[in-house]
Amino acid sequence: MSTIHDALEIYLALRRELGSQMTGPAARLRQFVKFLDGERMSVITTELALRWAMAPADAASSTWAQRLGDVRRFAAWLSATDSQTEVPPLGLLPERYQRRPPYIYSDGEVARIVREAARLPSLMGLRASSYATLFGLLAATGLRISEAVALDRDDVDLQAGILRIRCAKFGKSRFVPVHDSTRRALRRYEKRRDNLLPHPSSPAFLLSERGVRVTQCSARYNFAVVSRTVGLREPTTGGRHGHGPRLHDMRHRLAVRTLIRWYQEGRNVERELPKLSTYLGHGHVADTYWYLEAVPELLRLATERAMGPREDAP
Repeated sequence: MSTIHDALEIYLALRRELGSQMTGPAARLRQFVKFLDGERMSVITTELALRWAMAPADAASSTWAQRLGDVRRFAAWLSATDSQTEVPPLGLLPERYQRRPPYIYSDGEVARIVREAARLPSLMGLRASSYATLFGLLAATGLRISEAVALDRDDVDLQAGILRIRCAKFGKSRFVPVHDSTRRALRRYEKRRDNLLPHPSSPAFLLSERGVRVTQCSARYNFAVVSRTVGLREPTTGGRHGHGPRLHDMRHRLAVRTLIRWYQEGRNVERELPKLSTYLGHGHVADTYWYLEAVPELLRLATERAMGPREDAP
């Protein structure tokens, strides 16, 4: 990259190719680069980014945070190829909403979570089986928690290995194919559930021991219990869930691992991204692009793909 101007144009082009509109951020970032020119600087520093973000003294704090956020995302991308670039840390300026970075569970952590869930105390054994199945299903499919607990028995076609997601977020419905190993696990659960509760009043696929649908609240509670047991959360008192990786991070895990695999396989990720977006039920492909910024390894892989092979590479 010859200048920071060139770097910015490459960054904006990459973002647009991956589905982001970038109209507002592009204008703000060009203003920032012009500001750097006025300061006779060609390197992003936290001090300069913060000073520029707060330059309109009468602006709302959310505007300052938005301006700094644009610079931070650009700096995070640029830092992969320019070691002098400083990435402004999160939280320097208050904003109403800040999306949490995803926690990417390892295979071992998922296995421990599912095993421990299968040991949850249970009068008839269905609690343990239901939550072990739910946690495994979320890890394997990337479903939202709301989508998984909303599944009815008629929505789960174990012959074809297809889940029907009805009226999910954004009012969208979709079909989600599952791997054979997931299909077998769901079949085992179905058999155990029907043996324990042959005539439930609820049509839900995942049932509590009372024969009613598993709820999002109970899923998060039981996940917190299991997480503390396996060491992913600190012990708590007073029935609090504690802090640590969330159940929703199972969804992030599937998305990130899929993208990393595509990059490693040499696929055209820009072309493949809409497929993942559709599978996950995102409202726009730009929502899927967020993972490329949120996960350092994906950011590096996207940058390497955009820049091509280095001239000094053997």
